[in-house]
Amino acid sequence: MPAPRLRSRSFRRVYVKTPGGKTVIHYGRRKPKIAHCSKCRTILKGVPRERPYKMQNMPKSSKRPERPYGGKLCSSCLRKLLIEKARSQ
Repeated sequence: MPAPRLRSRSFRRVYVKTPGGKTVIHYGRRKPKIAHCSKCRTILKGVPRERPYKMQNMPKSSKRPERPYGGKLCSSCLRKLLIEKARSQ
């Protein structure tokens, strides 16, 4: 039986085979959901799916794409937005 703190299903269970031939369970927190575009809800490319403590140690350029609305809008929605803004001026 695992320790009481590890009995929750919020922990991910990974079965690992040790060099001695025994199978043990490693417990770890689950990863968050993948980032989505705020307009069309498609999956954003270039945004890692990591826990906040790992995202803190990443450089800003690897957390999200280096473009306007990077990490918020997908490239196709951004293109439509920029065309719309250019038309309205």
